[in-house]
Amino acid sequence: MSINRMMSSSPILNVMVNAVQKAGRALVRDFGEIEQLQVSRKSLGDFVSTADHRSEKILMEELKKARPDFCFLLEESGSIKGADAESLWIVDPLDGTTNFLHGIPHFAISVALQKKGEVVAGVTFNPVTDEMYWAEKGGGAFLNQRRIRVSGRRTLEEALVAAATPYSKHGNSEHYISCYKRMVPVISGVRRTGSAALDLAYVGAGRFDGSMEINLSAWDIAAGSLIVREAGGYVCDFSGNQNPLDFLAKGEKSGTIVSGNETIFTELKALVVGKK
Repeated sequence: MSINRMMSSSPILNVMVNAVQKAGRALVRDFGEIEQLQVSRKSLGDFVSTADHRSEKILMEELKKARPDFCFLLEESGSIKGADAESLWIVDPLDGTTNFLHGIPHFAISVALQKKGEVVAGVTFNPVTDEMYWAEKGGGAFLNQRRIRVSGRRTLEEALVAAATPYSKHGNSEHYISCYKRMVPVISGVRRTGSAALDLAYVGAGRFDGSMEINLSAWDIAAGSLIVREAGGYVCDFSGNQNPLDFLAKGEKSGTIVSGNETIFTELKALVVGKK
């Protein structure tokens, strides 16, 4: 699938799509040979494989070839400075590594471009299903060649929400657990999919009505936040800040996110922030 001939896609978006498609082909090959991959554990519940590193290398090469002066923020390689300090690629080469390593075809590559502190383009790609979610600021959000919108459900009682369950030794916030406990009795269903990037893409596509999660890195949510917004939805962090990437400017390692259509977002925000 290519969006190069689609609806007014920009040169920068074509660069991003071409990069994730090339990295996606490598991931699909590795997915077919999981037992041969070298795997190590970064922390509890957080793994990295040769597939992650291979994908990241391809993405770096392709993005740098097209825009050599841009900076990078990558999951495995960290921060890389460029001559253009106002342009930053935020890259997750494989979101959902645990799913990947267990043969579950629910994982994605996610790339966002941040300009002057604001995300202006984002792509999230599941190479197994060949689903490309993409958005540019002010241009709407799309799944492959189809424009997407957040769902129209109006109450938590009919909503399906993506919400992670924190590992016992990190991210086990009492505040999050209390919010989770208040949400479960009044909601239609909760899903923990193992990929925050795809959770947000699914909110944008109306598959999930909302999401809430903690202990997230910038590459988990940069592209997805834009996709949700351009699909008519809303995002904020657990403090109510409408830019969930602000934790980067504060020098913090991880952030939080709430997302959804207007009414579901308002209800979820009330659970985590304490006000509508």
